[in-house]
Amino acid sequence: MTSLNPLAQKLKGYHLILGSGSPRRKLFLEQLGLDFEVRKKEVEEIYPEHLKGEEISRYLAELKAFPFKPELEEHDILITSDTVVWHKNQSLAKASDAKEAFQMIRILSGEWHEVITSVCITSKKIQKTVSQTTHVKFMDFSDTEIEYYVETCKPFDKAGAYGIQEWLGLIGISEIKGSYTNVVGLPTHLVYKTLMDMVS
Repeated sequence: MTSLNPLAQKLKGYHLILGSGSPRRKLFLEQLGLDFEVRKKEVEEIYPEHLKGEEISRYLAELKAFPFKPELEEHDILITSDTVVWHKNQSLAKASDAKEAFQMIRILSGEWHEVITSVCITSKKIQKTVSQTTHVKFMDFSDTEIEYYVETCKPFDKAGAYGIQEWLGLIGISEIKGSYTNVVGLPTHLVYKTLMDMVS
């Protein structure tokens, strides 16, 4: 019997690259039982103003792949990803400071919002981008709860200024429709299926 899972078996002979410094995405690939290398390149996350929702996350996931393309070799497979929090026709990006993080969470308090993650999988010959949307409902937060979360967790590297796996997510998610891992930052079921299809 083999100890490799079906995807790891298919990826034998390929070199998987995670083009992200996100510890959450790294952990998910580890939990999927995959061997991979982490490579990071700084990309200015600017997108055309007319883009909305999934269009933004797709554009940025593909933008993050662009600087890697010249160095990809025959058996390399690159994964880049971007997550957008979309609420009332507005994208809530990463907060620049505690004040902005507080304001973002206050806007989301008591409301439904969408978390959209796009994953761009790139090889030397093929590029495929897939997206997943999860609907999340927050309870009504008090200012004290928001201040405590921002002060203790400093969620400045996260879209919408929160992490579902952190304190605010533990106490404040009243409903969720869709993939949990998508909200953390990587729709693992979609990554698994897409990679299985690409290397078959």
